Amino acid sequence: MSKLTLKQANTIIEKGLAKAREMKIKPLGVVVLDESGNIKSAQREDGASMFRLDVAKGKAWASVAMGASSRALAKRAKDNPNFFVTLAATAGGKFLPQTGGVLIKDKDGAIIGAAGASGGTGDEDEACCVAGIEAAGLAADASA
Repeated sequence: MSKLTLKQANTIIEKGLAKAREMKIKPLGVVVLDESGNIKSAQREDGASMFRLDVAKGKAWASVAMGASSRALAKRAKDNPNFFVTLAATAGGKFLPQTGGVLIKDKDGAIIGAAGASGGTGDEDEACCVAGIEAAGLAADASA
């Protein structure tokens, strides 16, 4: 299994933020985590609110922890809200199953991390993560 590099993580953020500017959405916070949920890189655009990085990290952390996009987790949470509230409590509040967290996979399909964004709608946040991941030459999994 390959490892997510700092260069790839920074590319994900740079290209994700460029996509946000192209889409003319509010200033974003973007966080890239490795396969163990550790921060590889994080940036908050000028004008982004103070919660942007926390929310972005929660989306990415939930994705990498559960091995599913945050879109898929949000769908699961609708059917089993008590379990997901318990997961969030167990994770010390780090777990946020809301659209905008995308798994990062290597060329062999192995999960090597996750990216999360916050600032736009969930769909906009997700699109920015996907754009950044693909620009870094990696596979984005935002499937539901």
